[in-house]
Amino acid sequence: MNRRTFLKKALGSFLALVGLSGGTYYYAREIEPSLLHINENNITSNKIPALFHNFKIVQFSDTHIGFHYTLEQFNELVAEINALEPDLIVFTGDLVDNPFNYHWSDNLTELLNKLNASHGKYWIYGNHDHGGYGTEIVKDVMDQANFNLLINSHSIIEKDNEHIVLAGIDDVMLGHPDLNTTLHQVNSDLFTILLAHEPDYADTTANFPVDIQLSGHSHGGQVRFPFIGHLHTPLYAQKYVEGKYTFDNERLSLYVNRGIGTTRLPYRFLCRPEIHVFTLNSVT
Repeated sequence: MNRRTFLKKALGSFLALVGLSGGTYYYAREIEPSLLHINENNITSNKIPALFHNFKIVQFSDTHIGFHYTLEQFNELVAEINALEPDLIVFTGDLVDNPFNYHWSDNLTELLNKLNASHGKYWIYGNHDHGGYGTEIVKDVMDQANFNLLINSHSIIEKDNEHIVLAGIDDVMLGHPDLNTTLHQVNSDLFTILLAHEPDYADTTANFPVDIQLSGHSHGGQVRFPFIGHLHTPLYAQKYVEGKYTFDNERLSLYVNRGIGTTRLPYRFLCRPEIHVFTLNSVT
């Protein structure tokens, strides 16, 4: 840790101790975690087919159900997503916080099954999904809820003989990501979206024919302060923390979702939970 990083973390920890010990503590624990932000983005590319103009993709991520995020809250999120009338829904990992200790029930499966999208629902593993012996448990729940798992694989999304590609890798931290396998036999002329839980993987993605990478994992840092920014992010979310980043003269765009739930500490401060809405625009 260099001197600048050390000072940033020390000052941030002091502000967290002082600021979150008063009324801000209540806000960070009880108020902001429920202030959902709908982050709307227009994606324009000459690779997007005309029939996919105004095609709407909704991404949600990092729900971490079971750690200060309840099924009642998730039910509200499901209603919010369905109200957007998405064409495609993608989930970028970390369904429950601790699969081994979570009290699994049919209620979660039923809520996931309520999510509706005309062109399907897709998901990838996050590190918490693989962790805690959750790999097969989470997959079984998502299978029952009609979510399609992308694990070093891709799917062709079709509208009347026009296509885009939706791809997904295994989790970087606890899985075995392989982008060569993921994109095997993919036509590089097709508009391609990659789901990758950890955003820093974009440094690898930039070497492949991918147009958009959608990630989560960082939670945006959960706690942020003016002039300092985030205090901590996990491994593989230390370079790219929130928002949009571009690579190779904007050939690749990375969008990092701040997620829905929390982990480790049940706080959000100046870092509201969010879902992303991506509207595709073709160039005529």
